[in-house]
Amino acid sequence: MGSNIYSWVIVGLAVLAANLPFINERCFALIALQRFFLGKPLWFRLFELVVLYFFIGALGFLFESKLGNRFTQTWEFYAITCCLFLVMAFPGFVFRYLRRTNG
Repeated sequence: MGSNIYSWVIVGLAVLAANLPFINERCFALIALQRFFLGKPLWFRLFELVVLYFFIGALGFLFESKLGNRFTQTWEFYAITCCLFLVMAFPGFVFRYLRRTNG
């Protein structure tokens, strides 16, 4: 795979990972939490979001090193990618908390 394919795979996985905490009631979509919580609280969803941000970042570094030229990053890179990850999570947040329910 070329670097263009790796870039789009990371972007697609980041969009899925950013919305994952908001579209299901399981921990990382694997572990059922019904015995601990009635519904997953916001703080737990934000915790999942942070863990998934670091997971996608590690996967990006893996892809970058596989291409052969891994670059060092400064704090600006992490600030921008964190903000971008939060923007990617906005549709899931709207679906979970801001959607109007008729009922």
